[in-house]
Order: sequence, then C-alpha cells, then structure tokens
Amino acid sequence: MSVNVRIPTILRTYTGGQSEVAAEGATLSEVIADLEKNHTGIAARVLDDEGKLRRFVNVYVNDDDVRFEQGLDTVTPDGAGISIIPAVAGG
Repeated sequence: MSVNVRIPTILRTYTGGQSEVAAEGATLSEVIADLEKNHTGIAARVLDDEGKLRRFVNVYVNDDDVRFEQGLDTVTPDGAGISIIPAVAGG
C-alpha cells in the first residue's frame, strides 16, 4: 500500500527537506520500516529503544490517532495520509 507521510519540520533533515514523502506498507509499522529504509535515522526519532512509539510523538492515519487505534499495527490503506506530529509543551 502506498501512503503519503507528512513530515514535521524537525524531522525534515532526514527527508532532504521534504515536507511530505511517499512510503509503502499495510500497517504503520511497515510504513515506518519503509521510511527508515529510504530516510535513514527517522525511525529512531519516532520509535523508542523498545520499538514503541515515543511518548511525545503523535501519529495519525487519516486523522485518527493511532494510540486510540491499534498503535503500530494500525492499518494504512492505499492512499492514506499519515501525519507525524511531535508534541509541543509550553509553560
């Protein structure tokens, strides 16, 4: 399945400055693996040392927060839009 992944500014150094890239995969886990294959280093910014989504990184598949879906096993249908959004804190 081909999907479009929106890349936040802070991660664009891994994508050559591109704000959106194409990736392949039937699940979010497969999409992240494909991103890593084509944009080395990006997975370490999205996943922790145990291979789980980092606490302060939000990921959406077609506007659905994957934390309330199946996490890394969330299905990514062909043509889906995936957004990686780092959490912003302030005080």
